[in-house]
Amino acid sequence: MKKIIIPVDFSKQSEYALETASVLAKKYNSQLIVMHMLELSESVISQSGSDRQNEMLFMLAMANKKFEPFLDKAYLEGVDVVPVIKHHKVLKEVNDLAKEEGADLIVMGSRGHSNHDGIFTGSNTEKVVRYSDTPVLVIKEKNNTLNFDNVVLGTDFSQESIPAFKKAINLLNELGGNVSLLHVNLPGNQFQSTKEIDDDVSNFLTKVNGENWKEKISYISDYSVEDGIINHTTKTGANIVALITHGRTGLSHFFGGSITEDLANHSKLPILTFKI
Repeated sequence: MKKIIIPVDFSKQSEYALETASVLAKKYNSQLIVMHMLELSESVISQSGSDRQNEMLFMLAMANKKFEPFLDKAYLEGVDVVPVIKHHKVLKEVNDLAKEEGADLIVMGSRGHSNHDGIFTGSNTEKVVRYSDTPVLVIKEKNNTLNFDNVVLGTDFSQESIPAFKKAINLLNELGGNVSLLHVNLPGNQFQSTKEIDDDVSNFLTKVNGENWKEKISYISDYSVEDGIINHTTKTGANIVALITHGRTGLSHFFGGSITEDLANHSKLPILTFKI
């Protein structure tokens, strides 16, 4: 793992993400690229000439001033840290920078839904996940010891999720993760019979050469995938939730729409997402 992107707005959620990323950086000798977006308003962007330039220069100076104390942390000692400032609040730029730098991971904080400004509202976290071709690790709380001993990977065993599944397993193996798979069976029109699930699992495991996964799969029923994941991870003492995401809607159709925000609001665990 050579490079990790950390989007920041200098909030405590930023610090949670930065400290978590520093744990990985020290373990894998990774470079941390700490990215701040100036969040310029449309009114500023539409201003002409010197007025716009002066305000942009002022905001750039303020961001640079905030970076110095923000990065002055004992846990960053010996870590290669590169600060980067982007001029606009365009969350797709996180993905663009990750591609440009060849980053292996994006680590960002989330405070769930909020009326406050900043990039770490639940909806903005979801946008980063939606756009990102790079795996995203979402951090909700202070986590200075990142443990991959018990990772639960939610999956619907669909054929379209196979590339993302392989990507997830490769990264989690690199991180030393002990991974188990979770399938949540839902009521209503998403309900599957035992035979339907068995057929999906059999076809899936054949395609991923995953016969050894059979004993690592849990099947549970619940009223929502969010409830199923939270109840299962609480029961099993999981450290991290990993999810296969869908670029068009955030999370896979299996999850009944986007639940990244719900999990970020209600689960204290880190969430690691992989885009289909």
